[in-house]
Amino acid sequence: MEPVAIVGIDCRFPGAPDTGAYWDLLMRGADGVGQVPRQRWDAEAFHSPAGQEGRTNTTEGGFIADPDAFDNEFFTISPREAAAMDPQQRLLLQSAWRAVEDAGIAPRNLAGTRTGVFVGIMGNEWAHLHLTDYANVTAQVGSGNGYCMTANRISYHLDLKGPSLAVDTACSSSLVAAHLAVNALLAEECDHALVAGVNVALTPALSIFYTQAGLSAPDGRCKPFSSEANGIGRGEGVGTVVLRRLRDAIADGQRVYAVIRGSAVNQDGRSNGLTAPNRWAQQEVLGAAYRRAGIEPGDVVFTEAHGTGTALGDMMEVKALGHHHAGRSGKPMALGSVKGNLGHTEGAAGIAGLIKVALSLHHRVVPASRYAAKESRQLKLRDHGLRLLKAPLRLPAGCTVAGLSSFGMGGTNAHAVLESAPAPAARPAPAAGAAPGGIGAAVFTLTAPNAEALRRNLLAQADAAAARRVPLGPLARSSNRVKTGHRHRFATAADDTGELVARLRESAADADLLARLCGGPAGRPRIAFLFTGQGSQYPRMTAALYARSPLYRHFFDEADAALAPHTGRSVRDLVLAGDEAVHHTRWTQPALFAVGYALGRTLTELGVHPGMLLGHSVGEFAAAVLARALPLDGAARLVAARGALMQELPAGGGMLAVRAARADLAEWIEPEPLVGVAAVNGPTATVLSGDLAALERIGAEIAAKGFGTRRLQVSHAFHSPLMRPVLDRFARIAGEVGGTVPEIPVYSTVRGRVLDGEAMDAPYWVEHIGATVLFGDAAGALLAADPTHLVEIGPQPVLSGMVRRLDGPATGADPAHVLPVRGPESAGRDLAEALAELYRGGVEPHWDAAYPAEERVAHPLPPYAFSTRTRYWARHSVRSAATAAGPAAPDPVPHRDAQMASAPTAVRAPDRPAGPADPVTDAVLDAVRLVGGYAETEIRPHDRLYEDLGFDSVMIMELKNRLEARLAGIGTLTVQDLLPRLSSVGDLVAFLRERGASPAPPGHRGGAENQTPREQERTA
Repeated sequence: MEPVAIVGIDCRFPGAPDTGAYWDLLMRGADGVGQVPRQRWDAEAFHSPAGQEGRTNTTEGGFIADPDAFDNEFFTISPREAAAMDPQQRLLLQSAWRAVEDAGIAPRNLAGTRTGVFVGIMGNEWAHLHLTDYANVTAQVGSGNGYCMTANRISYHLDLKGPSLAVDTACSSSLVAAHLAVNALLAEECDHALVAGVNVALTPALSIFYTQAGLSAPDGRCKPFSSEANGIGRGEGVGTVVLRRLRDAIADGQRVYAVIRGSAVNQDGRSNGLTAPNRWAQQEVLGAAYRRAGIEPGDVVFTEAHGTGTALGDMMEVKALGHHHAGRSGKPMALGSVKGNLGHTEGAAGIAGLIKVALSLHHRVVPASRYAAKESRQLKLRDHGLRLLKAPLRLPAGCTVAGLSSFGMGGTNAHAVLESAPAPAARPAPAAGAAPGGIGAAVFTLTAPNAEALRRNLLAQADAAAARRVPLGPLARSSNRVKTGHRHRFATAADDTGELVARLRESAADADLLARLCGGPAGRPRIAFLFTGQGSQYPRMTAALYARSPLYRHFFDEADAALAPHTGRSVRDLVLAGDEAVHHTRWTQPALFAVGYALGRTLTELGVHPGMLLGHSVGEFAAAVLARALPLDGAARLVAARGALMQELPAGGGMLAVRAARADLAEWIEPEPLVGVAAVNGPTATVLSGDLAALERIGAEIAAKGFGTRRLQVSHAFHSPLMRPVLDRFARIAGEVGGTVPEIPVYSTVRGRVLDGEAMDAPYWVEHIGATVLFGDAAGALLAADPTHLVEIGPQPVLSGMVRRLDGPATGADPAHVLPVRGPESAGRDLAEALAELYRGGVEPHWDAAYPAEERVAHPLPPYAFSTRTRYWARHSVRSAATAAGPAAPDPVPHRDAQMASAPTAVRAPDRPAGPADPVTDAVLDAVRLVGGYAETEIRPHDRLYEDLGFDSVMIMELKNRLEARLAGIGTLTVQDLLPRLSSVGDLVAFLRERGASPAPPGHRGGAENQTPREQERTA
């Protein structure tokens, strides 16, 4: 059989709220059993030490804490629906989410995939309590109960398309579910499989049954294979594992806890009783699993037994195991059962054992058996090649094989063979020519449905990172890959783990800081790259980034290699050496091109894809390469020739910045043939260029008129008539290079607008040399296209300030200015901060490019910390032995405990407008509240009915009927009428006003209430 990997685990068992606590409980040999909580039933009322009819012989069992806590808002489930749901469904939803995260997968990334869900479940006591209360059965009560819904609800909320089924084979349910999941993976019915088991004890029914059948331990504890064994103690819990074909898990670099080598399932058939164990069937299922796994019994180092602690059950199991292992008396196989720690978790027993075995193989130690000190002599374990562990068993290096049994009360048996995970495979070498990853710092990300959830999870991540020495790169990369998919996006850059921990805690405590580091993008970002031009250069520009970021270094080297044949010297070496020659035009222009190209390509490699490009003068060459209008080598040849030709021009030219509009300067420029307008950077930001003597005359006259002027430190009069001598020679080179129409919109500073099907070809680049740089016009046109982010590409910020001084566009756009490089000291931190800001704004980065290959490894993060603020529990009273016959009807109304009353009001605040009451709005808000079961202050006009409030088609029908009953003038509504106007509560209010809604007069009966059932069906 092809091996199947366990790649994700989550669980919650008595005394163990999570996987780490579960392992700790096992290693300590601790006891999770205690008194039956009053929330479940009055144990004393049902207790009789003698086990009289209708009574139990125990008041103890293994119970999980807070089974009523459920984060319904996270799953967009209304309070009314949450209150109707079987707690087992609620526990499974949260456990499934956490297990997928533990597998290193963002749960939302599984949406639409062939992921299977296989749930083992035995009890359905919530349904027994609620579906027999006929007066209170609702649509929500129907969908909130039933075995099928335990699996189907996971598939629904995670949008999974693979097989989805619940399995009830009694105590073996969840191991049989694992067997079916393995087969589905091998048959390629699914590519991921979630296997879960769950059990919540709500009534004493099974405790009474165990007592009457002589199976119940008076102290409520299972004592497997012990001389003190005297029956079953009940337990409960939930566990989920994520399975994948081993080859797929290795290919994706996932952590593997353990490997399932083979499994088998069979049935007792007609044996010595329906509920009695059968030795022969058990030994056959063991043999079948061994054969399928391709192992010999002697290969098995330890087995997690079914081990209930009943005299007959333990004896039959030992004899079945002895059939295969009796010959190994010199080296007996270790035997244990987690039921000694938890009690018998019934439908969850198989998953509890599976997780124990997987963790044992993962940690390479098998926990001691809780009752090993008083081993039963009657079982003659040594004669059967078995032994109980009185101390933890350290597993040697290399492959270790283990077994796991789970036997159903009705005779359905299952056994699985597991082995330790293979050694991590060597990481594949990067493809030839691929850019290396790494930006010089890390970006930690986290998402949550709301700010309060974000704060809670920031603290959970901070505590975990502080608790052990964690490498920052793998930790941050795992956060990027796993903690994603929710509306509120948090991102921060850090240089080490200690700084990250402090930042996470500060953000959780400081609402203003959290707001700055969070984003909630409403749509796709529209990103513009702005490439700086001449004047922004300086010695060693971006040298710190070059040293820290392998990714930037790769693209800077690529640009240098393209320039070298045309410059005769390495531009890279000149820049990094701090050579002042970088201010000489022949070097300035190619050096700025190299920086612009390298920074632009670094960002695109990181997944930041611009939809608009603008370059100031020489900055347009790098923009043209990113727009695929010029190839890299062609652009490098052009910009090198441009700089060299300009350097050859005689001195005597200069440039003058004037605080005046272009039109205001016309009277001084027109009479001067050797002076031109070099650039128009804004309405009152003009640069003149030309002969120095002429500029001095003009400057004096302009200054006398009150205009501010400033001489620019340049070697030549760029973009002036003095450039004409180089045009012919440059045109020959440009003709050989060519150019084409850009594939990404370029806002040309030659045209002052976006290029519309125009090529950036030889005539364009020739004109570019002497033409006025129409930056103000081009930037204004770009702003009118409503970008969300302006990313300045250059060695220091120049254009961002110029853009801020422009008049805003008619749309009132207010784009964010993003600066990957802020000056000489900028290293990877500024680039990481820029990437964090873009992520908060809606960009989906290619995160692997941000990390070197050695850091692209999975690192376990704490799973999502769900809110325990809201509680849902039926206030029912199970009858005691003293009451009259017949069950008491449960009250299905949910309660919100005291914790909710003290919860931060920022989570949901009232949003009804102050001032006079609005009867239509109030009627709609009240109807929505009643249908969803929300408190009065929990519904706001901007809430979305589907995404925020968890409405579905059944709830929409009820809402329609309530609106018809509460409002006059709207006539008979149809679902078709409503569906297009259900984006938010406020949208629904506006729609009803358009139909003439008004408060209903006394005695009003809405359309639905006056229809026959058949008419209502047609209306829907």
